[in-house]
This record gives sequence, C-alpha cells and structure tokens, in this order.
Amino acid sequence: MTFRISVIVCAHNEAQYLPACLHSLLAQSRIPDEILVINNASTDSTRAVADAIPHVRVVDEPRKGLVVARETGRLIATGDILVYLDADCRAPLTWLERIERRFAADPVLIAMSGSYRFYDWDWWGRLLIRAYDYTLAPATQFLVKYLLRIGTIFYGGNFAVRRSALQRIGGFDTSIEFHGEDTNVGRRLFAVGRVSLFPDCYLYTSARRYNAMGKGAVFRLYVRNFTSVLLRGRPKDTTHVDVRT
Repeated sequence: MTFRISVIVCAHNEAQYLPACLHSLLAQSRIPDEILVINNASTDSTRAVADAIPHVRVVDEPRKGLVVARETGRLIATGDILVYLDADCRAPLTWLERIERRFAADPVLIAMSGSYRFYDWDWWGRLLIRAYDYTLAPATQFLVKYLLRIGTIFYGGNFAVRRSALQRIGGFDTSIEFHGEDTNVGRRLFAVGRVSLFPDCYLYTSARRYNAMGKGAVFRLYVRNFTSVLLRGRPKDTTHVDVRT
C-alpha cells in the first residue's frame, strides 16, 4: 500500500536546530511527500532558515503555542499519514521508511510513536534513558494500556497518525498549553483505535530541557503530567519553561 506522507515540524524560535532537522528529512530513504514547517510566532530567523531549504513549505502561525501549531499543521497537511517531529530532532536515514512499513503491515493501526535517543546529553543521561526504554517504559505501557486500558505512552516529538483518525477525535486539544499534550492525544486516539509504540522508530533529539532544568526536575515533570492526563484528563502543569538558547 502506498501512502502520501506529510511531515510536520512545529518551530518557535528554532533557527539554531531547524536546519539539521530538515536536512535529515530530505536525506531519508523514503522521502516525505510534503514537509511543513509551522513557524509559530518566531522572533528569530526561523522562517528565513526554513525558506532557504528546498522542498520545504513554511506556514506562519502567529498564535504562539505548540498545540496550536500542531493543529495548524493538521489542517493544512495533505497526507494520508501525518508525521510529527520536533525542530530539535534528527531522523535516522530509515526512520520514515520504518514508519510507513508499520502502517502498511497493519491496516487497523491508526497511530504510532517511537522513542528518543539524545545527541547532546552526558553519558549518564543517555544510560538512564536507555535503561528506561527497556525496563520502566514497557512496564508502564503494560499497566496503562493493557491492564488499566486508560491510554498509552505517546511521544509528542516523534509520532505518526492517520489524518482520518485525528479528524475523528476532533484534532488536537488547543486548550492545553504545553506539557501533557502528547499523552492527551495518545489517550484520545487509543479510545478509538489501535495505537502502538515501536522502539525501532526512534529519533535523535536534544537534551536541552534536561541540561537546563536538571534530570530529576524533568523526570518529575513528565511523570506528574503523564499521570494527571491519564487519571484526570488534564495536565498538572499549565505553564512551561522555555529552554531555547
């Protein structure tokens, strides 16, 4: 089965990281049919940087907010499969090919997510996150998805979804400011179809939030918002720290 794939990159003041992200998409073994950069109220040279790279369409979204930018991308994209990654991510050469293969092999799969590896973190942080991927993450997924059936692990900087499924749930919840938005959309998609987590569809990303805030603070931040969205339907934190430099 052949899909039209749109890759959506939401970018607020991401001129420093965006070129590596976009060039990694253009180098894929399966080239995207469409690359959208949602220039989200940037005050730096994000738009100029994106405009300078071939085969990239830039869409200005003046309303600041990650979830607002995600929704703008959904409404504008033309693909059957919408793939989202963050502007500080870098995709391995076969990342998109693996994603397409997953959807082609499973017609009832409506959404999927992959994990992260970090290109600018210390060895201790990289060891911790790999240990999490092979121990705590599978245990958490088993608990929330298969035992409690209340949702799924879903990484906001690395996921793909059928456009029809996103439309079915009404798109993204733009009332969410930042944290917990990924768990929210994963939970709502899980309620209407098959959502899976595939470790082999990982992305490289920046550890800038961990570097700026500290490992413990970020771990606690993610745990409390993941738990709050699954149990209460809303994130605990209603603001976030902008760690861009």
